Amino acid sequence: MKIKQFRYVEDNLAYLIYDEKHGVAVDPGAVNDILAFLKKSDIKLEYVINTHTHPDHTSGNAAIIKKTGAEYIDMNALIKKNFLELSGNRIDVHHTPGHSEDSVIFHFDNILVAGDTLFTGKAGKCFTGDLKRFLASIKLIMSFPDDTVIYSGHDYVTEYMETAQTIEPDNSAIEEFMTQYNPGHVYSTLADEYRMNPTLRFNNHQLIEVLKDKGLPVATEYDRWRSVMSIV
Repeated sequence: MKIKQFRYVEDNLAYLIYDEKHGVAVDPGAVNDILAFLKKSDIKLEYVINTHTHPDHTSGNAAIIKKTGAEYIDMNALIKKNFLELSGNRIDVHHTPGHSEDSVIFHFDNILVAGDTLFTGKAGKCFTGDLKRFLASIKLIMSFPDDTVIYSGHDYVTEYMETAQTIEPDNSAIEEFMTQYNPGHVYSTLADEYRMNPTLRFNNHQLIEVLKDKGLPVATEYDRWRSVMSIV
């Protein structure tokens, strides 16, 4: 299976997971662009799914379903079933509460569609207020192989890399990543995130020293996570 990224509005990112003949649209706000690609590639859209139900991610659902007749799978069904199939290929669905209560991530092959749970350079905002469950969601992502390719729900790369550099000004990995950043194809690997993303570096000794210097709690893993989330 393959994945194609589509930008819409200003910084939202939609996705099409597809094979030779069939596809799944994820957060399909870029309706016209997705439809054009489907037509050009002779692909039938089978399903429409979302990473969570914030309006900027569901805005294209009705229009693309009307145009294609694709089946919509709601969040409850996705979370309950834990996977969906496309032409016999499995896409795993993991519930990742934190950014929102209904947030999920989609994983297949070495690709992770992370929605607003994890961006390039920073975890999402914890709108649920439940940082403990959000930490569990982030640790789930951290359990994947380092070469996992991460596709997020927004392109906030420049802003979040500036924040990361403010926190760790001596971290050369941040500048190195930005030399490769392409707004036309926004992604990172989990290995990249370990090198530059402060919200995944809460167990890194260099970042722990930064937290200590700021007088923030570091005694436990949750303390460090909460401290990092307070400064990003």
